Amino acid sequence: MKPQVSAVTLGVRDLARSRRFYVDGLGWQPLAEQTGEIFFIQIAPGQILALWDVASMRGEYGDVGHCTDGPAAPLSLGRNANSPQEVDRLIAEAVDAGAELVSAGRNQSWGGYSGCFADPDGFRWDIVFNPAFSVDDGGNVSLGMP
Repeated sequence: MKPQVSAVTLGVRDLARSRRFYVDGLGWQPLAEQTGEIFFIQIAPGQILALWDVASMRGEYGDVGHCTDGPAAPLSLGRNANSPQEVDRLIAEAVDAGAELVSAGRNQSWGGYSGCFADPDGFRWDIVFNPAFSVDDGGNVSLGMP
C-alpha cells in the first residue's frame, strides 16, 4: 500500500462546540456537513479533517478505542510554521478561539521552536518551527535528516 493519508477523523463529544472552535474561532471553512453528526474541513491538498460525533462513530467503527467521557486519545496533530513568531501567533489565535494552552512556544533541544494547545475535546495540536523542514514543488517533505 502506498503511504497516503487523505482524512484524519477526530471523535468529538460535542460537535457544536467543536464547530464553534474550528469554524467560528479559527475561521476554517467547512467543506461538507451533516448537521449534528459530522463535518469536514479541507486542511491541505487532497486532505480533510473530519469532526464526527464520537457516539455516532460506533455504528461504523465499533467500540474499540472509543472514549466518550474522558480525555482525548493519545494523538497529536501538527502544523509547521515559518518562524518562531508564527508559532506564537498561531497558538495565541487558538487560545483566543477557546483552546487550552498546553505549552507556550519555546526553543527545543533538536534546534526548533514549538508549543502546543488542546482543542475543546483535548486533542493536542503541536505548532512547530523546524528550520530543517521543507516541502519541494512536488509536495515531498524533507526533515533535513539522512
